[in-house]
This record gives sequence, C-alpha cells and structure tokens, in this order.
Amino acid sequence: MVDFSILELGRVREGGSRRDAMDEARTLGQHAEQQGYKRLWVAEHHNMPTVTTAATSLIIAHIAAGTRHIRVGAGGIMLPNHSPYVIAEQFGTLATLFPGRIDLGLGRAPGTDQYTLRALRRDPASAENFPRDVLELQAYLAPATPGQPIEAVPGSGTEVPLWILGSSLFGAQLAAELGLPFGFASHFAPGSLDQALAIYRDRFRPSAQQQQPHALVGVNIIAAESDAEAQYLATSQQMSFTNLVRGMRRLTQPPIADIETYWSPREKLHVQQMLACSIIGGPETVRRGVDALLERTGADELMIVSDMFDFGKRLRSFEIISGLMR
Repeated sequence: MVDFSILELGRVREGGSRRDAMDEARTLGQHAEQQGYKRLWVAEHHNMPTVTTAATSLIIAHIAAGTRHIRVGAGGIMLPNHSPYVIAEQFGTLATLFPGRIDLGLGRAPGTDQYTLRALRRDPASAENFPRDVLELQAYLAPATPGQPIEAVPGSGTEVPLWILGSSLFGAQLAAELGLPFGFASHFAPGSLDQALAIYRDRFRPSAQQQQPHALVGVNIIAAESDAEAQYLATSQQMSFTNLVRGMRRLTQPPIADIETYWSPREKLHVQQMLACSIIGGPETVRRGVDALLERTGADELMIVSDMFDFGKRLRSFEIISGLMR
C-alpha cells in the first residue's frame, strides 16, 4: 500500500489575502482528512510575499486545531535557521497539544535569500552543522535522563518522528545513515530523484524510529474533469515558476489560455526542468501518471502539490486524486 499525502504551500492569490491563504490551508486539511490522505505538511519559506507558512509551527497548530486525526507537520523546517533546542520546544508543544499527529521534516537549505538569512541572524555556514543539529534535536525529543542539564519542556519524551528532506544526494545519505524516513523534493528539483532513492535504500541502517527505509516522493498533480481543463489550470503554477526564474515576486495569477504567450523558450525549458515530475490531466491521465511514477520510484508515499488559482478547483483536484487512490 502506498500512502498519499499533501504539501500545502499557503499561497496567496491575486485578489485574495494572507488570511485567506491560512484559512484555506485549514479547510484543505479538513477535506484531506475526509478523503483519506495520510498527512498534510507545510514548508518554511521566508520573505516570499506569495507564501504564508514562514511561522511554520503556528500554521501547523492552525491546521491541527481544525482537524481530528490527519497527521500534520513540517515539510520542512529549515534547521540551519534555528536552534535545535527551540525547534524541540515548538514541536514538543505541538505533540503535546496534538498527540500522535505531528511530523517534523528537516531540511538543510535556508529556504530564503541571503538578505533574509542575515535578518534571521544566522550564519550561512550553519548548514555545515546540519547532521549534528539533527542528532541534537533528536536527543532533546527523547526521554530525559537523570542529571540531564538541559531539557526541552515540553519536548522531552515526545519523540516526534523526524524526517530528512532534500533535493540532493546528501539528504539521502544522511537519512540512510541515521535510519530515518526520507523525502525527496522532486516537485521542484527532480534531477537526482532516482539516484537519491537508490542511495537511500542501499545504505539504510535500521534505527529505533525506522526499521525499514521509507521513501516519500514529491509530485505535482493537477487533476480536473478533462485533460484540457487540467492543462489550463496548470498555467498558474507554470507562471509562478516563470516568475521565480525572472526573479519576480508576484501573487498566484489566474490561469491563462495560452502559456506560450507568457514565457520565453529559455524560461519554458527552465520551468519544464523544475516541473518535470508533474502529472496533469483528467482522471485516467492522472491514474496512468501515478502508476508510472510508482513503478519508476517504488515510492512508499507520494507527497502531492496541487498548486492552482481557484481554491474550489484545487479541492476538486484532491478529490479526484483520492478517488483514484481508493
């Protein structure tokens, strides 16, 4: 059995508000729970006007408080931006409020630009300490021992499940060495997907948390009633990535009839490379695409991004996907 989960980006639409984006994330969690999705994660990004998940633990609490049993977590926390102790306190608090429902995915990238990194008061070299910081965080979440001088309260004893997330071979190697589940960010950087999964599985060492490797694969799926409608709805995401290539900061735009009028050939090539792990179409097209991806990767779990302008259409996309899943 393959688990299906959702990555929520908290995007702000043109004509919408930041509060709308946060409330839609909570509503999506409620719908995802009803449709049988395993988990819903949000990601840490800073200084991005279109993304509202910078205070990641607060958004997780917002979603978890509006749902009953779906797992909610970070996909992920960019650990070099934080003290492991503070993250242990935050996620220990979440695990205490919502027991058995919180996940903590960890990334090594800053999730922002160099100006914002300085505003966060973090040294760019902090990323080099990532493996050590993961172990420190794991220790804070473990049961406290007698005489332990520093305890995360709440946090100690919660043993929040840790994941290693990444888009390179480094994350695969670290996840394998530590015996942790591994998530690959193929929804925006699919280039090393196959090699990373092979390294992770070949080098995996069982741990107290994870006895067998568990590989999660990020994928963009835009499902609609027909292939033509899905292709139309997908243009909003394609424009967002084109804007990223241009260095432009724009809110999510409504779909357009002809994406070729928006991007240049060079931009198109760049965006298509980033979005190569995408499935766009009606139910049967999506079914074939999912089957092909699972056959290719042997993924234990798919983490789905369904990024589009119209929130109702987005909910419908996840309904179609869940129907195929069942």
